[in-house]
Amino acid sequence: MYTSLYFVSRPRFLICLLLLLATTIPASAVAQVGSTALPAQIPPRRSSLIRDGLGGVNTSLPRPPYLPWNRWWWTRIFDAGFKWVRIGQYEDSSDQTSWDWVERERGHFAISPRVDEFVNSLVDNGTTIELQLLYGNPMYTAPAGVLPNSIVPAPATVHNPDHSLYSIFWPPKTAPQIDAFIKYTEWMVNHFRGRIHYYSLWNEENGGYWDPRPNPKEYGRLLKAFIPAVHHTDPSAKVVFGGLSHPGTDFPKEALEGCQCASGIDVFAYHTYPGNKPPESVDSGAFGVNSPKALRKMVRSFPGIRPDIQFWDDEYSQPSVQAKYFPRMLVYNGASNIPTFIWELINDTSSDEGDDYGIIHGMMYHASDFEPRPVFGPLQNTNAVFADTKRDRSIEISVSNKVEMERAADAPFFAYAFRSRQGKVIVAYWLGAASKPGVSFAPRYTTMKLRKTGICHPVLINIDSGKISRLRWAHGTSDTIDKLPVLDSVLVVADESYFDWPVLPETPSSLRAAASGRSVRLTWAVHGEEVAHIAVEREYGYSGRWERIATLPANATAYVDTEQAKGITSYRVRALSKSGESAYSNIVNVSEPN
Repeated sequence: MYTSLYFVSRPRFLICLLLLLATTIPASAVAQVGSTALPAQIPPRRSSLIRDGLGGVNTSLPRPPYLPWNRWWWTRIFDAGFKWVRIGQYEDSSDQTSWDWVERERGHFAISPRVDEFVNSLVDNGTTIELQLLYGNPMYTAPAGVLPNSIVPAPATVHNPDHSLYSIFWPPKTAPQIDAFIKYTEWMVNHFRGRIHYYSLWNEENGGYWDPRPNPKEYGRLLKAFIPAVHHTDPSAKVVFGGLSHPGTDFPKEALEGCQCASGIDVFAYHTYPGNKPPESVDSGAFGVNSPKALRKMVRSFPGIRPDIQFWDDEYSQPSVQAKYFPRMLVYNGASNIPTFIWELINDTSSDEGDDYGIIHGMMYHASDFEPRPVFGPLQNTNAVFADTKRDRSIEISVSNKVEMERAADAPFFAYAFRSRQGKVIVAYWLGAASKPGVSFAPRYTTMKLRKTGICHPVLINIDSGKISRLRWAHGTSDTIDKLPVLDSVLVVADESYFDWPVLPETPSSLRAAASGRSVRLTWAVHGEEVAHIAVEREYGYSGRWERIATLPANATAYVDTEQAKGITSYRVRALSKSGESAYSNIVNVSEPN
């Protein structure tokens, strides 16, 4: 695939050489001139513009009072350019797609129209969803001698391990219990057919979410029934071997041996929580012999496994220096074609985790509520620069003092070349140092030689700060850069023409509705400077048929609809600019007035 892209970009490389040979101007001066206007900062790339991203994010679905949809957090998924979104787990409890929410009375399956709106929002705004189907259901799986005929879903404060009598973490083990879970599975896959294409079974089944203790044989029996249920219900759907809480090999190996269903697994997912260790150490010591690398090797060699099996790190987090570590992890895993899902977008602060995690602050009744943490910008930059790229091993990268840099920093040097769908090359590099909060890293400097890149006018991109600056080729060369800074955060060398995507406006947020008689007054917040107009859309009765009812000036933050119909009327807004349209805001619903 990428060999052919190299030949697409070869004429660029030859043009650069001809320009250098045909002129008496020194090569370094040519590099300074440039041919395009260079943005000062990395322009954002929205989710709708991305076909495949290095990064994803875990998020709970909106649920008041702590995660209200009309606050500014959900739409940041799309503005930050996350392509993958993992849903289904609500902190340490169950979300509105879990078994105990969907089947509250025996044999009766239902999902709130609001849940469909949340899923539709993810789909309509350009993301790809991984949905976890979980956990137990007290009507079937409780170890009690008396089982209820109806249940109330578990609150957010439930935490594993929870061995209480009617805990949701008692899994289906017997044939009748498994049969009941499969009916839920089939209903869910059919309900979301065409919208969700990836389904994982359980969450951290080798951890505390499987009562009374992890059991690979039990999980294997459930997986054996789960795989055909998903594939038969929706032949286009993919099955994810649920995210392992740690990348050990014993549990998945025994589960696969008992299941005898390896050929039906499309994606193998695991989680990495290496503490404050450098993210690259996940494969080189953070987990000892039970590294993700060892796990992937075991899975690839397992009898019957698909030769094209994908791997996902669908939960990664650590508590500090996120702005440096998160991009490093995305790029490090991306070099092995492994998407990394950050834990997490935002916390429900009523849970045991409080506001400890999240790239956006949860609701603590502080001024910082729903504000991005410092890591948000670097993740947005990573998604923009590396979207729709794959590693290109044909690019030759060498540095002059690798051994000296590694010894001085007590850290390995990493460098990877990626090629975009348009054939453009970027080279990412950094020192994998153990970074510390509040401690600046003294830059090292090196001479880097890059061959077969097709880069004419090199620029340096700082993923952490977003800053873009011009570079010079060393005098008389078109492939060597002297005095190139090296940091403990990701830096990228690219051509000045790399930033070729349209910059769509930011998404309006905080849409609210107030009904008076048969009129509805809408209000919202506008963000960013590139907005030309605001479009207002309306839907009647969860029909899926939206109509644009108004196009307003850029500074408009309110609109009155005088044509509300009987039943439920829904509204959403989006920003328009000369470059295109933003994602959609949250949706508000107004019932027929009395």
